Amino acid sequence: MKLAYVMTNTPGATDLLLGEFAQTCLRQGHAVAGLVQINSDSSDPHHCDMDGKVLPDGPVFRISQSLGKESRGCRLDSAALEAAVAAVETTLDPAPALLILNKFGRREAEGGGFRELIGRCLVAGIPVIVGVNTLNHPAFLAFAEDLAERLPATQAALATWAQAAMSKADLAA
Repeated sequence: MKLAYVMTNTPGATDLLLGEFAQTCLRQGHAVAGLVQINSDSSDPHHCDMDGKVLPDGPVFRISQSLGKESRGCRLDSAALEAAVAAVETTLDPAPALLILNKFGRREAEGGGFRELIGRCLVAGIPVIVGVNTLNHPAFLAFAEDLAERLPATQAALATWAQAAMSKADLAA
């Protein structure tokens, strides 16, 4: 089982890193599935709008919701996230060479979101790369046990790991 994760210190940097990496993989002809997050300006200057693009070519789901300027709660639209999970599931047959997910976030830490899909892909021999933030890092490590490898947050590190993981997955098939 091949599971890797990346973390960055700058808000939105992991989303950009994984989005760019996914596009590179697709340009190189790799069969990639998953979800990458696209952040865009919103009418609220304190928050961005978050969209999740299902790989390889959509659809796109608005996974954030506007709770108002003074809100402090989680802006994730759980129903939209679950719809995105279902959409990603439809891209897994035939099996992709790699699954890329923008985040092991709060929903995954609580047992929902992409958590089950990550496990199923690992059991099926599909390598997985996921973004993790500091808040959910302990829950991710508990989920992954000792299977996850932390990668430097660079395109080169992602590419090196993915190439090796995809080669091993091909050999196991």
